[in-house]
Amino acid sequence: MLTGASISQVSAESVRPANTNATDGLLWLNATNLNVEGRGWSDTKLFYDRLPAKAESKVRKPVWDLSRHSAGMCVRFVTDATTIHARWSLANAWLHMQNMTAIGVSGLDLYVKTEKGNWHWLGVGQPTAQTNSVKLVSNLVPGKREYLLYLPLHNGLSSLELGIAATNTFAPAGSWGDSERKPIVFYGTSIQHGISASRPGMVHNAILSRRFHWPTINLGFSGNGKMEIEMAELLAELDPAVYVLDCLPNMVADEIRERVEPFVRKLRAAHPRTPIVLVEDRTLEDSFLVQGRMEYYHLKSRAELKAAFNRLKASGIEQLYYIPGEHLLGNDGEGTTDGSHPNDLGYMRQAEVFADILGPLLKAKN
Repeated sequence: MLTGASISQVSAESVRPANTNATDGLLWLNATNLNVEGRGWSDTKLFYDRLPAKAESKVRKPVWDLSRHSAGMCVRFVTDATTIHARWSLANAWLHMQNMTAIGVSGLDLYVKTEKGNWHWLGVGQPTAQTNSVKLVSNLVPGKREYLLYLPLHNGLSSLELGIAATNTFAPAGSWGDSERKPIVFYGTSIQHGISASRPGMVHNAILSRRFHWPTINLGFSGNGKMEIEMAELLAELDPAVYVLDCLPNMVADEIRERVEPFVRKLRAAHPRTPIVLVEDRTLEDSFLVQGRMEYYHLKSRAELKAAFNRLKASGIEQLYYIPGEHLLGNDGEGTTDGSHPNDLGYMRQAEVFADILGPLLKAKN
């Protein structure tokens, strides 16, 4: 249980954005005037899109449509409010999926930084309609604190506002570390997109972000993480601390053989020293017993990825790393919602595996 003594008291200058709206005794702050993190590009068609506007004519339509989701985006802010409200409008009418909660698909997820500097979950915004207005938390112990709010994973946002009492102060949080840190860019499939996390803060890149106090960009595209060269060209425009490429669940052996090396070489040409991490696919939970599943879905794909990795290394590509997939979600069959997509336990386990590789890479950049 958090008490007043255990919460981080943060000093920050109060801000009043130009389009702040004072209604019902509340001060409403438009999130677009704050530092919304997890956006790789500023030249987007809509503010909460994950790809630049020009990508609409470059990538396949399913990729473009999925890029309108706000997966991985978050807002960090400092306030002395004892009650925090939020209101948001969703781009799409759906709220949930068969294998994913409404909070994860279309809701908000709030964390607070403790006095020890760790992030602790605090509350959620539960969506009940396409437009929502909720009280995220109330009756907090008085004090100025830093908060972290994650945005919907599998829906888009038309608008987001945060509400506090007009007598309270509010400011965007500073950098994650002592200086600005380049983000970790994660590119992948529905698993990277966040299916089936129970809430937006439980995807592995978000877990790692809180663990290492490091910004991340989520470029997961459900069913469509296929390593097309057009995506490599877009990712090469970014300037990350690390690239993590996790696309095997959406690719077959022939695609892996044809696409991995050109994709990596495109990134390496643009960023000669940026670490690139290749990730094998997680093991489907029933593959130990279902005939042919291990060979068809895993062994061939993994062999092709490892062969591509070895060829790239042999050709002189440095700062290239590899994460095996066999134990990504654990070995007890309890790490998924449907045998394929991680539940919160699976995402926690996957984050631990990733941390073994990313930890030393990030430490070298501090």
